[in-house]
Amino acid sequence: MDKENALDAFAALSQSTRLDVFRLLIKAGEAGMLAGAVSDALDVRQNTMSANLAILARAGLIRSQREGRSIRYFADMGGLRGLLSFLMEECCGGNPQMCQPILDELSCAC
Repeated sequence: MDKENALDAFAALSQSTRLDVFRLLIKAGEAGMLAGAVSDALDVRQNTMSANLAILARAGLIRSQREGRSIRYFADMGGLRGLLSFLMEECCGGNPQMCQPILDELSCAC
């Protein structure tokens, strides 16, 4: 991930509802959630939720899969790992290998 992508991700997460959505989708794991269920869980109107989901998708933080007339959303763990790696790539006084255990622990099989 480069600086511009990281800025897009942080901008997407800097709004309360979008941060809640992202955390909810991380919690949902590989099952993901239908768009309507995300709206219901967070008590947000569907048209407002649609705009927020689009922003998170453009930032590379979530992905979607069409299921008939519905859309299922998932946290994009690759996007999250990319953001965390970007933040830590020059950590520990220029010895990023010292931070590898942290990145390994944050990695999951999602």
